[in-house]
Amino acid sequence: MQKKSGLDIELGNKSSKIAYEYAIETFPNRNGKRGAVASKSKGGFSNLLIFGKERIGIGSDGIGTKAELAERTGIYDTLGYDLVAMVADDLAAMGFEPTNLSNVIDVDYLDTEIIDELMKGLRDACNFAGITITGGEIAELGNRIGGYGEKMHFNWSSTAIGILPENLKEAIDGSNIKPGQKIFALKSRGFRSNGFSSIRRILSENFGNEWHNEAYDDKNTWGEKMLTPSLIYSPLINEIIKSGTELTGVVHITGGGVFDNLRRALKLNNVGVKLNNLFEPLPEMLKIQQIGKVSNEDAYLWWNMGNGMLLAADEKEADNILHKAKQMNYECRIAGTVTAGSNIQVEFPTFKLEKHY
Repeated sequence: MQKKSGLDIELGNKSSKIAYEYAIETFPNRNGKRGAVASKSKGGFSNLLIFGKERIGIGSDGIGTKAELAERTGIYDTLGYDLVAMVADDLAAMGFEPTNLSNVIDVDYLDTEIIDELMKGLRDACNFAGITITGGEIAELGNRIGGYGEKMHFNWSSTAIGILPENLKEAIDGSNIKPGQKIFALKSRGFRSNGFSSIRRILSENFGNEWHNEAYDDKNTWGEKMLTPSLIYSPLINEIIKSGTELTGVVHITGGGVFDNLRRALKLNNVGVKLNNLFEPLPEMLKIQQIGKVSNEDAYLWWNMGNGMLLAADEKEADNILHKAKQMNYECRIAGTVTAGSNIQVEFPTFKLEKHY
């Protein structure tokens, strides 16, 4: 059954589990050979693969229905940041330094001007993240691809690989997260590329089919504001790791929001967290929440609510983490503490949320 978010998150998790269970049946194929799987975690966004002395990670993702924002606004050159963020930050969440990317654009018909804008944005995003584009495909699929308006419609996905830095003995999987450690939040600059099924539903119900043309403020329409490109965190994560700082957990806040993604990192050690100093939700998030009558509980399950990544580390690492973030123009703060048990608590002066896993 479809949920209020526009997606059934529990059904999505169940489907991912099914896919993963079939995938692990192929792991023995490379035992003792290059490409052997060495990760301890199950169901992560990427796995540690052994290629001789090189330890490699691989991850795939796409921009999802955020593509419709480009079709509605005619702005295509920012989506590359969303595409890179989804795969590069998934790799960084396990400690990998993203190095190479391949992408696939499925279209109904070709429009070279739009392709030019998309790829220009992808180039800019890869240059920001230090990634090389080393493969790709543009596939014409006719009426198998649909969307808004009469111009070219498209879906866009990518696969990226990364290497584990020499100073990491193993991938970061959350197994070293312990009570007493600190949680650091990295501020997001928008919804990133997640939760747009619910966003589009809410805006359509309140403003009609042409919701993207409604004024958000005196500078932007709703369509333009929702198209805010994702901030890519991998350069900062990789720099923190290279500096010798030990991160025990890195959580990329994507679909499933703060609660579902944080749970992935905490489950190996059966620990919880108390988050009493997260970044406040961005103004557009509060507006969407208000006009859509979305509860705080649902909002923190659907969206990042102003926090794009969470890091776990011993308190002694705080000065270096905060310094590196400031030096590289990322907003970072100590957001909470790891606790015993398996409760995730989110506290603000006006409300408190808690989930047990």
